[in-house]
Amino acid sequence: MTLSTSSNFAKPDDAFRAVVEAHRGLSDEQSADLDAALVLILANHIGDIAVLHEAIALAKRRMLDASQQQQQQQQ
Repeated sequence: MTLSTSSNFAKPDDAFRAVVEAHRGLSDEQSADLDAALVLILANHIGDIAVLHEAIALAKRRMLDASQQQQQQQQ
């Protein structure tokens, strides 16, 4: 299995909204705990360590890219 980065949802905005709504009313700590639990549940559902490693690497690259863009905008 390879990592799919295109949307598999018929209504991607609904999926995004569901995740956002799940965080409503939570503290920052509770929100981080929810994210961690959700990641572990979905990673277990996928059940492919290679895909998990690929997803982690992609997420890290995106975070670093976003951080670099913010730093460039502040200069």
